[in-house]
Amino acid sequence: MRLCPALSGLFARSGPLRHAATSCPQRRGLLALVLGACLTSVLPCPALAAEDWVVSQIGPFTGLPSPDAPDIQAGAKAYFDQVNKAGGVQGRRFSLFTLDDQFNADGFKAALPKALENRPIALISPVGSAALSTLIKERLLDNANLVVINAVPGADSLRNPGHPKLFHIRASDRDQYARMLEHGRTLGVTTLHVLYQELPIGQQGLAAIKEMAPGYGYTRAEGSQSKHDEASLGAAAKEVRGADAQSVIVVGSPKFMADAIKQLRDAGYNRSILALSYLSAPLLVKVAGEAGARGVGIAQTFPNPNGRGLPLQAEFQATMARHAPEVKTYTAFHLEGYLSARVLVEALRRSRGNPSPEALSEALRSAGEQDFGGFRVNFSRGNTGSKWTEMSVIDATGKLRY
Repeated sequence: MRLCPALSGLFARSGPLRHAATSCPQRRGLLALVLGACLTSVLPCPALAAEDWVVSQIGPFTGLPSPDAPDIQAGAKAYFDQVNKAGGVQGRRFSLFTLDDQFNADGFKAALPKALENRPIALISPVGSAALSTLIKERLLDNANLVVINAVPGADSLRNPGHPKLFHIRASDRDQYARMLEHGRTLGVTTLHVLYQELPIGQQGLAAIKEMAPGYGYTRAEGSQSKHDEASLGAAAKEVRGADAQSVIVVGSPKFMADAIKQLRDAGYNRSILALSYLSAPLLVKVAGEAGARGVGIAQTFPNPNGRGLPLQAEFQATMARHAPEVKTYTAFHLEGYLSARVLVEALRRSRGNPSPEALSEALRSAGEQDFGGFRVNFSRGNTGSKWTEMSVIDATGKLRY
């Protein structure tokens, strides 16, 4: 017996529709109804309910004691829920599913094929320099039928040359270093030390800072490398203090930066300390205490998620209040997930519902500058959409001040 076109299309596909059909009672009933109609009637087969747009997130939901991946998920899901409530795109809803890579490259490589089984249209905001380096160096995206919207971190090696299917929303690490160096220059800083982790993000960070520092008037920029253990960090912190630099930039994973700052304070370094955006204020306060965290400057690549000055902030907060009411305090990673979802949805609308990587890539590049309520994204000149940066400082109560 030959199946009608709708059922042929249904059983030719795997993943999201199969999952939807077996997990939702209404869709199970619809499937049975259509199956009966197609097998017993010579009339044209009625159309099935449209399947979801599937989006995947692979990230360190365990293994990294920082809220990056869970907060990104919460922000993205809140926006997808808002779009779904308004009818979706082309009448199809968004479904976000997550996989845990435990913050290591092997975990990411194992999770990616599982994600692809569900035929997602995009991978959203993967986290970790090791995972992203593996994605690019081993060419795992070449034959993957999706695009990647945003990535954490913003290391230069992930962007130059990067990959044509990988689109970065957040500003690069170089943009953050430029903001830090400019911040130091306004404070009269001319000597600088970098305490960096024995990872690509740390080694590349030192190289970038040493290259850029003379252009901002710095007369000395040195570095100390450390493994992520107490003994190594303690020795590096003493070395940094002995160098007597006016300011220190710490570079590495979120927990490394928090532990490094604690060791610097314990070693008696009480001058300016700056960190990359991946370090959250709550994590630093937990590790170093309010006294140790006070005055630490953290570069930011997105506006204050709890601020009031931009339409984006009001829109984001309203979406979170409505669709993620359990979240009471918003982080930059919540906003990053929300914006990643918004950029993807806008690209899908511009592609008129064509989810192919080619169509979504063309939609992103041809859109020109897009204004998301005061935060602008532009992929017309390359695969990095934003260079927005700002400095924030932790106050005496452990809160971020922008």
